[in-house]
Amino acid sequence: MLSQTLDSFGAMLRKNLLIMLRYPVNFISSFAQVLIIILIMLFASLSFIPGGVQNALLSQVGRTFSSVAIYGLILFLFVSDTLWSVGYNIRWEQYEGTLESLYLTPANRFLHLVSRLFFPIVWTGLNATASLAFMRFIFGPLPLANPGLALLTLALTLAGVFGFGFCFAAYTLIVKESAQTVANMLQFALMAVCAMFFPFAVLPALVRAVSYAVPLSYGVDLFRSALMGFPPGYPELLPVSTELIIVTLWGLLMPTLGFLVYRWAETYVRTNGSLAEF
Repeated sequence: MLSQTLDSFGAMLRKNLLIMLRYPVNFISSFAQVLIIILIMLFASLSFIPGGVQNALLSQVGRTFSSVAIYGLILFLFVSDTLWSVGYNIRWEQYEGTLESLYLTPANRFLHLVSRLFFPIVWTGLNATASLAFMRFIFGPLPLANPGLALLTLALTLAGVFGFGFCFAAYTLIVKESAQTVANMLQFALMAVCAMFFPFAVLPALVRAVSYAVPLSYGVDLFRSALMGFPPGYPELLPVSTELIIVTLWGLLMPTLGFLVYRWAETYVRTNGSLAEF
């Protein structure tokens, strides 16, 4: 039974890898795109610090701000790719004409979703590593304190994001093409509410109140605060122990909830005959 499951998962991975290799330009452009985004957003943000960009980069305030932005960018890359890789790629399978036939087989639905995540997440990890190396070359070493806690926070946060991606995949099955617009809106909404490129302190009071209600905010806050060595004022939302509890619950409960929501949506579209509709 286990060998059959592994063979099935391997076949799913080979299929997704084969599709990715058919678009080699995407590999090259993704690196360039990320680096350009980093420079645009970082220099645009640092320009508001008194003394200009050059003085900001040499000051403690500027270096703290750049660390906040870069580590927030790492999580943003994973969140963005999860929305597209799990959610909208289900829609792409409908275009390919393979989704309906997949459901005529005994293939494991959970492994199907995970296989959609595997290569994009690996590729995002490479992008993140390249981004950190690039920022080290431009601005010098970034703080790398508490790597164990930071990696644990990253793993739990990503697990929760994967569960959120499963929910979005369920939404995609139901609303079809409209999911693309929602995905774009969600990326920018989470970027703002979770303060991925700037401290939570700069958010308006109303937006910051919303941040407290979004579990992803605590993953962002704890991840970058841990890597920065918990400087004064960090973490910004709640104490470390409280944020760790929230992130742990998010990482453990959200994947199960997301998969249950996806199975419900799957049953719904199969029952009303809209699984293969465009």
